[in-house]
Amino acid sequence: MFVVDTNILLYAADQHAPEHEAARRLVEAWRRQSGAWYVTWGILYEFLRVATHPRVFRQPWSCAGAWEFIEALLSAPSLRVLSESERHAAVVRETLSVVPEVSGNLVFVMHTAVLMKEHGVREVYTRDMDFHRFPFLSVVDPIAKAR
Repeated sequence: MFVVDTNILLYAADQHAPEHEAARRLVEAWRRQSGAWYVTWGILYEFLRVATHPRVFRQPWSCAGAWEFIEALLSAPSLRVLSESERHAAVVRETLSVVPEVSGNLVFVMHTAVLMKEHGVREVYTRDMDFHRFPFLSVVDPIAKAR
């Protein structure tokens, strides 16, 4: 069980990224696997934001094109989307007691970390080093691992 972060999905979508081929192969393998893997709605919305942003994405997609990519992911039988439970506020409070310096852009990463903790998912596949700040997570760079 693992969460796939936005950056891995973006590499899989960006044919001009040096990481594209490795990320595309990984995403395709995860789509075919029987074991559960996860994203969050925040990760999917962030994918839409970056993939369609002309100053961020090399060749921005239309929102409809980016949504088609997401729909292809969501059609994978083993993919699940983590969402807030009735325990969410308590897990946020607990997380802030462990990582009190959260602010700014780290709030988004914390949201993903909290959802993972809520649902008992420890491993995140990402190239974002900010996830290392959350001691209850195991951070894996699947691109480096695949090379």
